[in-house]
Amino acid sequence: MLKVITRGENIEVTEAIRSYVEKRLGKLNRYLGDDVEATAHVNVKVYPEKTSKVEVTIPMSFLTLRAEESQTDMYAAIDFVSEKLERQIRKHKTKVNRKSREKGYKGLEFVTDEAVDNEVETEDNIEVVRTKHVSLKPMDSEEAILQMEMLGHNFFVYEDEDQSVHVVYRRKDGRYGLIEATN
Repeated sequence: MLKVITRGENIEVTEAIRSYVEKRLGKLNRYLGDDVEATAHVNVKVYPEKTSKVEVTIPMSFLTLRAEESQTDMYAAIDFVSEKLERQIRKHKTKVNRKSREKGYKGLEFVTDEAVDNEVETEDNIEVVRTKHVSLKPMDSEEAILQMEMLGHNFFVYEDEDQSVHVVYRRKDGRYGLIEATN
């Protein structure tokens, strides 16, 4: 069962907004089994230029779902976010079901609904179309960002002076993010 926690930034979350979020995200329950306990953390923001942004994160033991959407209409942003999350779940379910059939066992189980299964089968297949091999050169994050910009890529994999692997990437807002791999 999905529990929804909604908070607002630069906006007071009214009961109407809260109930609409719960209604839209409640539709995700049809994909989750009854034994799956999950909490959806919803952050609703309003910017001075009258743009609304909705961010949803649903951490689960086997998967973390995350989606965000910006629109001029708050309710439209909520609709788009819920649709993105639904696509993510269907995509994951397809992948799990395919691997289960290939390996002959059941892994993570979702609710199996005939209509849902038929809808899932029409999703695009995920395939690796290119493999690159890179030699990691020790550098700091600033040098990695410069290398990334020089190559015109959105991310760059590098090794720091402690021989830990990191990834720098360009965010949608134009700033940079850093992913640090841990063991």
